[in-house]
This record gives sequence, C-alpha cells and structure tokens, in this order.
Amino acid sequence: MRRLTTMSWIALALTALLLAGCGRRAPQLFGSVVEPPQPAADFILTDQHGQPFRLSDQRGRVVNLFFGYTHCPDVCPTTLALWRQVELKLGADAEKVRFVFISVDPERDTPERLQEHLALFSPRLIGLTGDPAQLEPIYAAYHVFHEKVPVPESALGYTVNHSSSVYVIDREGLWRMTYRFDANADDVVHDLRELLR
Repeated sequence: MRRLTTMSWIALALTALLLAGCGRRAPQLFGSVVEPPQPAADFILTDQHGQPFRLSDQRGRVVNLFFGYTHCPDVCPTTLALWRQVELKLGADAEKVRFVFISVDPERDTPERLQEHLALFSPRLIGLTGDPAQLEPIYAAYHVFHEKVPVPESALGYTVNHSSSVYVIDREGLWRMTYRFDANADDVVHDLRELLR
C-alpha cells in the first residue's frame, strides 16, 4: 500500500512539472533562432518617401530586416516576392508586421529609386537608405557582408555581393531569428504569428 502511495505521489509530481512546462512553452520556430535573443541595434535612416525611419519606433510590431539593392538580379527580388506572399497570407496580421529593405547600394538606391522599385511588389514595403557613414555601422551591427564587384562589360558597371538572410526583430525590440531569402512562405507566416502572440 505504501509503495502504491509513493508511486502515486511521483506520478502527480511529474504531471505537475509537465503542466508547468506547458504553460511556459517557447514558440516552435522554423527559422534559425537567436539564443538568447539579442537587443536589435537601433538606427535612423531615410525611407523611400524621404522621411526618417527609426527602428525603435516600431516597438509593438514584428520587424523583418533585409539588406539588398534594387539592381540585384536574384536574391533581392526573390526576397521581396516572398514578403508579398507572406503579407497576403498574414491577412489582417500584416498590419502588425514591418518589412524593411535596407540598401547596400546607396550610390544608386535613392529614395525615389527605392519607391519605384518596391512599389512593384507591395505598397507596404519600407525601403531605407542613407550615406555610407550612416549605413556602415548598421551593416557592422547586423554582421552584414557587402562587396562592390566591378562589371565593366555591363551597363550597370558593378554588382554588389551581399548577405541574404532576413533578420526578425520581435515586438520588444529583440533580434529573435533569421530566415533564408528563399524560405517557405507558410513557415515564415507561422513564425511571425508566433512572435505576434
């Protein structure tokens, strides 16, 4: 009888631990999780409408950051098309998410150029640029690789090799995860909804 009672207590204790663990469940994310989450470096840049954009002003929303350029032939348009799919799948939740494209080619990516280019994908996309002195500390803070590559035989004159990850910042301003430019849209939607909870 005593043995049965002891086993019962052990079972109850294990059940209580499991239930307590369920209450503090960390979200299961498809992207690459930053553990522990890191404070996202703040910055101010100019958007495609010539207005200042401060990252810390976006608290309360989930922010997706991507570093690219408007003359990019592959990775950047793929990312912007992915964002459009994600935006549509999010429905009303898209209002709580920001999709922010930061130029690695400020020489050509003027606010006007960003406005024209991003409008091809979605009016909700935010394009940011600045002078190199503003941009370089931001690239460093987010570990963004960028390299200008001369292409003399091309009318463009050069391309830019650059990092291709999307950085996700949660509603408290913490860098929580990254995902690939060619991620599955449904997986991204799942992760963003988890961070919106």
